[in-house]
Amino acid sequence: MQQMVQDSQTKSGPAKRVRTAPIRDLREWLSRVEQIGELIRVREPVDPDQEMSAISYLVAKQQPSPAVLFERARGFAGSRIPAKLLWNILGPSLRRIALTLEEPPDTPTVELIRRVKDKLKRRVPPHEVSANEAPVYENTITGRQIDLEELPIPKHWPLDGGRYAGTADAVITRDPDSGYLNVGTYRMMLQGKSKVGLYLSPGKDARLHITRAWQQGKSIEVAAAWGIDPLFMLVGSQTFPKNISEYEFAGGIKGEPIPVVRGKTTGLLLPANGELVIEGIIRPNSVKAEGPFGEFPGYYGRPEAGCPLVDVTAVHYRSSPVLTNALMADYPSCEQSGFFSVIRSAKIWDDLDKLGIPGIRGVYSHPAAAGGFGMTVISIEQRHAGHAAQVLALAAQVPGGAYYTKWIIAVDEDIDPTDMNQVIWAMASRCNPIDDIDILRNTWSTWLDPTQNPPEKRPYGSKALINACKEHRYLPVFSKRTALRESVYEKVGSRWKELGFPGQIPAISSFEAENKVTYHEVGDFEPGLQPGEVKAVRGKKARKTSR
Repeated sequence: MQQMVQDSQTKSGPAKRVRTAPIRDLREWLSRVEQIGELIRVREPVDPDQEMSAISYLVAKQQPSPAVLFERARGFAGSRIPAKLLWNILGPSLRRIALTLEEPPDTPTVELIRRVKDKLKRRVPPHEVSANEAPVYENTITGRQIDLEELPIPKHWPLDGGRYAGTADAVITRDPDSGYLNVGTYRMMLQGKSKVGLYLSPGKDARLHITRAWQQGKSIEVAAAWGIDPLFMLVGSQTFPKNISEYEFAGGIKGEPIPVVRGKTTGLLLPANGELVIEGIIRPNSVKAEGPFGEFPGYYGRPEAGCPLVDVTAVHYRSSPVLTNALMADYPSCEQSGFFSVIRSAKIWDDLDKLGIPGIRGVYSHPAAAGGFGMTVISIEQRHAGHAAQVLALAAQVPGGAYYTKWIIAVDEDIDPTDMNQVIWAMASRCNPIDDIDILRNTWSTWLDPTQNPPEKRPYGSKALINACKEHRYLPVFSKRTALRESVYEKVGSRWKELGFPGQIPAISSFEAENKVTYHEVGDFEPGLQPGEVKAVRGKKARKTSR
């Protein structure tokens, strides 16, 4: 069993590694979050109709911004299923995001992204357990006994079309052709005692599965976990190859197989450690009006429209289950913003690695950009002519980065992609808009994009590719940036407190370099002479250029 590595700083050198067992379920996750002081338990009754979401919205704007566990939902005291509700699960907290990804809470952002990127390269298939080994089968309700209206399913926003159970969830479907299991995060609206609507954006895996089954005139089985280890939400929200189950990627991040159990009314594999899981069936062409819903860009999505309708055949739950909820809103109150900045960045970086693109120093999907979807920044060491343009074009269209993203920005290796002050500085001092911005049209987008009007134009979008790197052909003569000498930085840092300054010395990564700029394309294939190039001139002695 692989174990999570915790860093422990020492004075004599690199951090020592202390190993911790992977998180097994949501309850253990809550315990770990409480240990690092990032959980608030609300014991007073709170209304799930807009009050819980309002609190989540406001708490996310605080620093620190803890997860909130509502232990009593007003109006549901007599329910057969006395559920608790978890909100602001990860929020803007990088500490909780790192913990969820089985990394130390204080891991720096770019290093966390790098580690997760490497974890995505390994896959561990799930392990099927027997029904009596699955905590989620502690209680089961089937048939006419099902009444989802007994659950404190919340309404998030004033103009939402209904109550939404599936927000921080894991929806399981099977590809009718290949048989592979998809685990995705999709919204689900309560449509009756035993019915829920399932909203799916164009191109999403579950939508493709449903469409394919309907083309064959068949029903399709579906399951959804409404109380989950948050890792499922992170993995389920990303775009992976359409022939590999997200269970395998989740196992790769944990370093051990995810325990799954076969459904009782479907043949699907369910998260054995889930808090509450429903099983059901979508019959051919069964749809019902759904929405609107306040979505990740911070706006209500498309108006009410038909969505696949799930007939629920079973409800399984642990005693006193915890339901996980994700508020979609403006930053930083959008639940997905923070974790997208890590796992989406890692997925894009991994995609670029698979394509063999050299020189990638960091990737960052900024959390403020429409739930982490809207902008991707890539830091590169330019290795050859056209390198930045190649990286921009690929980052815009790889599986991890193609959906919705509007702004793709390339910066040099001396720029921290997670520091927007540095990124904006690079855009202002290294990008010449007339030469360095390209546009892609008719790209993969979503019905949820408020900029595309009339709505019939959706879900097609566009992308701006912004080259904010130093112009490669002029690297030898590009103005040299001002930078501190590292020795001076360290000297000042050692006296920071002695000199009376509060806190720690600000971290910087770019220092004055003694080495000369080396132009990657020096040689006879280039017109003219480059600094340091020796070139024979016909009838004259060879000369060496300098500038």
